[in-house]
Amino acid sequence: MKQIEILIVEDDNDINKILELIVKEQGYKATCCFSGTEAQLRLQQQSFNLILLDIMLPGLTGEELLREIRKQSSIPVIIISAKSIIEDKVNLLKLGADDYMVKPFAREEVAARIEVQLRKNYLQQTGDCLSWKELTLDESQHRVMVKKSELNLTNVEFDILKIMLRHPKQVFSKAKLYELLWNDIYQGNDNSISVHVSNIRKKISAITSEEYIKTIWGIGFSLV
Repeated sequence: MKQIEILIVEDDNDINKILELIVKEQGYKATCCFSGTEAQLRLQQQSFNLILLDIMLPGLTGEELLREIRKQSSIPVIIISAKSIIEDKVNLLKLGADDYMVKPFAREEVAARIEVQLRKNYLQQTGDCLSWKELTLDESQHRVMVKKSELNLTNVEFDILKIMLRHPKQVFSKAKLYELLWNDIYQGNDNSISVHVSNIRKKISAITSEEYIKTIWGIGFSLV
């Protein structure tokens, strides 16, 4: 199973360290940032499964960072802030935060809220199988099932779906998928990724009307 990766964005050194310990105690990988600007750069370079986000940050504020995240991703975001006014909570939730915690916090509660968001938003992985909704990918048997019907996928289509299943709701650009598939630099005029994704969609839609892959126009594709 691929390790869950959590981004911690908190400018207070002591609180950042406590959150890092909580995350690691749960068996997850923690990446720590101390400003909104640093976190924005990290998000451009790496995929994460969940974000713990403070609001009052140097550089880009937590609110500004949340706005930027929601333009291209549905990654779960838990706000951890000293602001306890109900209007602040409501505004952040309306902006797209998944949960809101007030400092000071209990370590057990942070761990529990992380677990809730991961259960709600991410796939169950068992052995060599990845699953999302009614779709299951068995890597060892190189087989994909939707509603008990098998998808006849090419090797590239299988690999694209596997990448997306490992990070549901993460938006992948054509360039990123190209680089992950072939470990090569994407050429802007290459339309092969779009064709492969379109083929996957057609094969899924032949079995179910439920949408699995969404196009985020101008950005890329996301498993929804």
